[in-house]
Amino acid sequence: MNFNNWFLQLQTRTVAQIGAGLVAFKQLLARLNNPQYNYKIIHVAGTNGKGTLCTLLAHTLTCAGYKTGLFVSPHLVSPAERIQINGKAISKKEFKEVVQTVLAVQQEPLNFFELLTAAALVYFARQQTAYVVLETGLGGRKDPTNVCDPVLSVITSVGLDHTQILGDTLCQIASEKAGIIKPGVPVLCGEVAQEAAEVLTQRARVQEAPLTWVQVGQVCREVGRDFEKGFTHLRMPDKQTWKLHLLGNKQTQNACLVYAATQQLHIPQHAIKSAFETVQLPGRFERIQRGKTCFILDGAHNPQAVENLVEFWKQTPYAKQDPVLVCAFMKDKDFSRMLALLVPHFARVIVTVPPSMRGATKMDLKESLNAPNITFEPDYQVALKESQKAKVVLCTGSFYLVGAVRNWIEKSRLKIS
Repeated sequence: MNFNNWFLQLQTRTVAQIGAGLVAFKQLLARLNNPQYNYKIIHVAGTNGKGTLCTLLAHTLTCAGYKTGLFVSPHLVSPAERIQINGKAISKKEFKEVVQTVLAVQQEPLNFFELLTAAALVYFARQQTAYVVLETGLGGRKDPTNVCDPVLSVITSVGLDHTQILGDTLCQIASEKAGIIKPGVPVLCGEVAQEAAEVLTQRARVQEAPLTWVQVGQVCREVGRDFEKGFTHLRMPDKQTWKLHLLGNKQTQNACLVYAATQQLHIPQHAIKSAFETVQLPGRFERIQRGKTCFILDGAHNPQAVENLVEFWKQTPYAKQDPVLVCAFMKDKDFSRMLALLVPHFARVIVTVPPSMRGATKMDLKESLNAPNITFEPDYQVALKESQKAKVVLCTGSFYLVGAVRNWIEKSRLKIS
């Protein structure tokens, strides 16, 4: 069985299970010799931005000379992307081996994310990493990553997503994310609404955790953009201008949080600057040229992320080039709201289905496909071929779609800029 089919089987076998829960998960890790205590952990939660922040922070630690593990989700092309050391994904052989190690000691059925979390923690211990940047899967309080004792906690943002699980108010969702705040452990928080800020502040006070609010302008601010090369120009505290190899409406916020984190971790300036300039983050406003068509790939997958994308899109040169939108969504997302935000900015919209068992189909979407500029094409590859008549195509709505588009382009042996 090839690796991708093995992973899909793993996903299918565990996706419906409730899981062991935190108590049993801790007991599982004890049987694995508590791998989570073998390295320093930075624990990251947030509705949006956490994948970007984790990748940039891990790259910064690597540039500083530390062997650094990174655990993120979802993946774009290969499941191995979820577990990395110094920017290199785990090998398929090692991935299978470490999963089997976990399965060999399980006493209660693990759900998919518990299994991957345990496997990642074991792998990082085996590889003797110095730091691990650990991204929560869902919420924070009950997330299996919350078994860790971090040296630093980061909460990037609080928005309405996964409301059927985390709650339908910002206060409820903030309470779940505040669950990663540990006694006495410093915590950094990005810009959030007032009601969410009050919840996070109260939790930090109860836990006696030093809390720092990080806002754009306090640490650094944006002073320019280079769309052709994919850079945001930042004015730093010492008045120097740095280049950040990321574009987007919230990337300056992410950079500010990472910079603040590196100050807590005493990382030298040269390593931070090098990391900002050289970070590679596929699927976050990524520009790919395919013949005469420029594809922009962005994994915005909930209303807050799409709203940020739309605000940024209006400021780009691509918005004035009669672009086509190709989008797809997951069933458990507020796709009606996401489409409503996106559709007014494109003369032509092609809605398709992402390659995932959780992808929204025409039946799911039918009440949201009423605008005259929307067409539906269930095969994303056909949708992409149809869109190639346009000079610019934006692909968004799901990381699964973005990953599939990227894979489609790579298989065509095309240059990614």
